[in-house]
Amino acid sequence: MMVDDNCIFCKLANGVFPTNKIYEDDEFTVILDASPANEGHCLILPKQHFKDLFEIDEEVAGRAIKLAKKIATKLKDELGCDGINIVQNNGTAAGQTVFHFHVHIIPRYENDGCNIGWPQMKPDDAEQAALAERLAKLF
Repeated sequence: MMVDDNCIFCKLANGVFPTNKIYEDDEFTVILDASPANEGHCLILPKQHFKDLFEIDEEVAGRAIKLAKKIATKLKDELGCDGINIVQNNGTAAGQTVFHFHVHIIPRYENDGCNIGWPQMKPDDAEQAALAERLAKLF
């Protein structure tokens, strides 16, 4: 298993530092976020180091999403939240501040004031069609 000795999330995931852990298995640790956006905001941390989505093994990424569903369902049942945001940032421009793949699970409540969003663009229909055609060629 690859662990980065200089990575705070590797240390948190592998028990080097104390956390408010809510779940653990052989591959992941789930902790409450130290600076939560809302009550119950937690992080899924792989115990193995992957910088981001582009580095993570596809099988591990798939298991992370399955775990996100499990954690989100339990949070919704226990906390009675109205919704859940599942957020995964990649790169500084996308808001990633710790370069260890992780998934945020954020319980949401009506009118909670927690704003996770972006201004919506108003693209031209022809531009969207051209972009879709360009991107579809990649697959």
